[in-house]
Amino acid sequence: MYCDAITRMVFVAAFCVLVLSVPMFALDNGLMRTPPMGWLAWERFRCDIDCQNDPKNCISEVLFRDMADRLAEDGWRELGYVYVNIDDCWASKLRDSNGRLQADPKRFPSGIPHLAQYIHDRGLKLGIYGDMGTYTCGGYPGTTLDKITIDAQTFADWKVDMLKFDGCYSNDTEQEQGYPAMSKALNATGRPIGYSCSWPAYQGGLPPKVNYTLLGEICNLWRNYGDIEDSWGSVLSIADWFYNNQDILQPAAGPGRWNDPDMLVVGDFGLSMDQSRSQMALWAIMAAPLFMSNDLRTISSQARSVLQNKVAIGINQDPMGIQGRRLLKEKSGIEVFWRPLSDKASALVFFSRRTDMPYRYQTSLGKLNYTTGSYHIYDVFAEREMSVLKDSTNFVVSVNPSGVVMWYVSAPFDADQEYGHVGEKLRGPAFYRHANVVSPIIL
Repeated sequence: MYCDAITRMVFVAAFCVLVLSVPMFALDNGLMRTPPMGWLAWERFRCDIDCQNDPKNCISEVLFRDMADRLAEDGWRELGYVYVNIDDCWASKLRDSNGRLQADPKRFPSGIPHLAQYIHDRGLKLGIYGDMGTYTCGGYPGTTLDKITIDAQTFADWKVDMLKFDGCYSNDTEQEQGYPAMSKALNATGRPIGYSCSWPAYQGGLPPKVNYTLLGEICNLWRNYGDIEDSWGSVLSIADWFYNNQDILQPAAGPGRWNDPDMLVVGDFGLSMDQSRSQMALWAIMAAPLFMSNDLRTISSQARSVLQNKVAIGINQDPMGIQGRRLLKEKSGIEVFWRPLSDKASALVFFSRRTDMPYRYQTSLGKLNYTTGSYHIYDVFAEREMSVLKDSTNFVVSVNPSGVVMWYVSAPFDADQEYGHVGEKLRGPAFYRHANVVSPIIL
């Protein structure tokens, strides 16, 4: 009896150690198997709370209802843009009498649950913002360690679908405890809530301070680097950081766990159309989350055509979820990026850092490490099929200054044998199924 009791105690102790050491922090929510897509308020609207003088643009329920309407009615939702994400400055400066966060009563008079229902009724999902610290970056109530459980349950009770968890006004120790604890608390609510962690951005983004194995176990996506601005210089600096560190970052990404280079600023004020296509292409190759931060009520048709490009979205949403890489940096200022895709296809991007004039870049698929065979090519932004290319055939692409040429490249085939037409392949349901189908929403 004594030995049996000891054996049981040892087993229970070992089991508890196993539970605490392995799945305690596992996110395991089944969400975001492809990079999440939607709209996020911060870059375009920041912390504008002047609803008296700027009622259409201030952080209020009106703004988020307007964006939900546009996503639902202007073709965005069907392409996968399903999240409507509130960022900072939504909250009241004080918690309620029960210690719960509450929305600012003047700017969100109907409350977050009502806004969530409005968004869900349109086949969309609601994201919200919190901060692992005493205050949010904008000075609103943060989530200290003792408030993690109640805040996670509050978000679940409001039927929120995603949490962006920032890190202002906290130290390294608090972040080390708080980010995994929030993951556990979200899981414990029973509601699937996508979890975006800003933790690595506050730790410099790289090992040894950042543990990407742990991040992949507790977060669906994470901000690695600083905030994007509405300028080409900002987009370029972020892309450079990510691709300069691709050997570290690329293995960390995959279905349900994504590196996040921050928002798409296409449709705002700082990028030309060539630069807009460049951001879309480089983010798609990177398997980055696609969160637009712009005004969908006034966006130009040209910017919309970039953001709604089905093939670019299909590349971004490829179900294998392998982050792409930069292959070459040429002295000419041309850089070449590559991403493997499902069905043995791939994506190629030729990007120009030049500022003078279009550059004619000559190469071959063989020089870019493609295997022997013939390939169908589809030019993503020109939206046209090109001639079949053999791996050994030299070709020239003309790339505009700060612009891109983006290709979808089919699997290799024997040109002497009949092969399905690339147009059928690209336009068929198999290629677009991940871009066109909106994920079910738990209401």
